[in-house]
Amino acid sequence: MASTVPGTNSSEYASYMATQLAGRYTEETQALLTDKTKAAAAVASGITKLNSALGTFDSSLLALTAKKSVLANSATFSSTVGTATAGPAAVAGTYSFYVEQLATAGQISYGGLSDTAAAGSGSLNVVLADGTNFNVNLVNADKNLDGTLTAQEVASAINTAADNNSTVTASTLTVNGATTLVLSSNATGVDNAASLDTSGVTNLALKAMFDDVAQQTQLVTARDAIVWVGPQGTGTKMQQASNTYAVVDDVKMTFTSAQAVGAPPVTLTVAPDSSATQSNVQSFVDAFNKLNAVLDELGFVGDIANNKAPGPFANDAGLKALRNRMQELLRKPVGGQSLATFGITAQRDGTVAVDGTRLAKTIAANPAALDTIFGTASLANTSALLGGLDKLMSQWTSSVKGQIGQRRTSNERLQTSLTDRQVTLDRQYNNAYKRYLQQFTQLQSLQNQMSQNTGLFDAMFSNSKDS
Repeated sequence: MASTVPGTNSSEYASYMATQLAGRYTEETQALLTDKTKAAAAVASGITKLNSALGTFDSSLLALTAKKSVLANSATFSSTVGTATAGPAAVAGTYSFYVEQLATAGQISYGGLSDTAAAGSGSLNVVLADGTNFNVNLVNADKNLDGTLTAQEVASAINTAADNNSTVTASTLTVNGATTLVLSSNATGVDNAASLDTSGVTNLALKAMFDDVAQQTQLVTARDAIVWVGPQGTGTKMQQASNTYAVVDDVKMTFTSAQAVGAPPVTLTVAPDSSATQSNVQSFVDAFNKLNAVLDELGFVGDIANNKAPGPFANDAGLKALRNRMQELLRKPVGGQSLATFGITAQRDGTVAVDGTRLAKTIAANPAALDTIFGTASLANTSALLGGLDKLMSQWTSSVKGQIGQRRTSNERLQTSLTDRQVTLDRQYNNAYKRYLQQFTQLQSLQNQMSQNTGLFDAMFSNSKDS
């Protein structure tokens, strides 16, 4: 909609003309400054996005090296006696186990407790079956300072004792109106069974309640796990406090149920897991492609035909060098092998694709070569793929001399400079506006004066004719 121009004799007209002329005076510089400001803002946003993408990719490299191998093994029981996981060093094979007994954590209750006078309570000693113990000071256990000591306050004192270190947990139950203190071991095994030594309790009433054997109940008996390698009785017996065993190289077994007496042993099968191996490879490929997509977006050169604007780093030499180096590392042979040998290849668009059939076939023929190429033992191995990529990422993300930090600093300086220039340009606009407003105001005043003079002359000549 076109704007209405005020009348030439109005103050609005002077302001309107001053605005137009001041705008014309600064519009070329303002347009240039606006474009540069928008570009700097886009670069700032792009730097943040790039930094996040590089950091995420680097984290994926670290996660892969944490597995110590791209290769994966599986460990599976023939029945549901527990679970097992196999690490990369596990050797394929079958093993027989009989689960006689699971390890349990002991739990004992002390019933018939009632509130007692808090004064002169002394201390309790919590003792484990292996002889270790810790002291519980009851002197300050009366937290509400009402002069009495409750079972709940004793439980709290046990749980917060300085040397407890989560060894046991004390709680209370109220059954048929009577309060019971329950002492639970937090670790399984016979040696971790807990009980109370009341020799340090000086409050006789409290001591008598804890020492009343008739009120003590072993709710859960602490037991060790007993597992046999081979059949029960004729195989090799393994007894320990925990239900988790690590007797097979790089295999962790956690038993969750015992077998019936005389039942046959279960079989543990350790074997290569091609599906999990391919998943590990795919996780790297997905992370690489995700980073590549961000680099595509930031470095997009634009498409005028489809009205698509260029990215903030269009034709950026540094970004191009980063992408080229990433591609070089993908193709780099290590130990005479390359990713292409395993069907992991770079595509024309910069992405990476996996040929699953070729990957499985090559792993079967030479499994160790894949870890050699990736270098999964440590990111410090910069001659391998993961270490080389990590080093490349750090050249950008390092807080000391990284490209990201340098670019952010440079762009922030530019933004500060553009802000200062905008302030200066705004000042120039305001000065021009004031100058033009003054000039048009003076011009209007002169026009008004001339109009008045013209009116006088017209009146004078009109009178002369009439006479």
